[in-house]
Amino acid sequence: MSNVRIQKKLAAKILGVGVSRIYVAPEHLEDVSQAITKDDVRSLIKTGLIDIRSPSTPTRGRKRLVRTQKAKGKRKAAGSRKGGMGVRRQPEREWVLRVRKQRQYLRKLRADGVIDAKTYRALYLKIKGGVFTSLASLKNYIGK
Repeated sequence: MSNVRIQKKLAAKILGVGVSRIYVAPEHLEDVSQAITKDDVRSLIKTGLIDIRSPSTPTRGRKRLVRTQKAKGKRKAAGSRKGGMGVRRQPEREWVLRVRKQRQYLRKLRADGVIDAKTYRALYLKIKGGVFTSLASLKNYIGK
């Protein structure tokens, strides 16, 4: 087994890459070990006995595992959070969802005949004004 460490170093310097990326064809180790000068190594590179390996990239296995865990709703505890609650859960979006739910419930009550049009309109305006913090508070108000 020939030692081609020096030739690999020379090739790395010529090609501008790290030594670990230099590949020497195993069946031509004897020929490569005979190369002494940079010119010899350049000619070996031209003939293809010395080549550059593609750079190794980090595996994505851990990334995939984290993604599946996040899909299950994990990894969301205090140590994983960045930003306040207003950033993580937008207040405007919450408002829209809450109001839509309340208005949908109102329409259902009016369609079922539980409330009349006048009461519907009064409650609708209260919802718009932000009187009810949730659907439960609207139901509680109607119950009273």
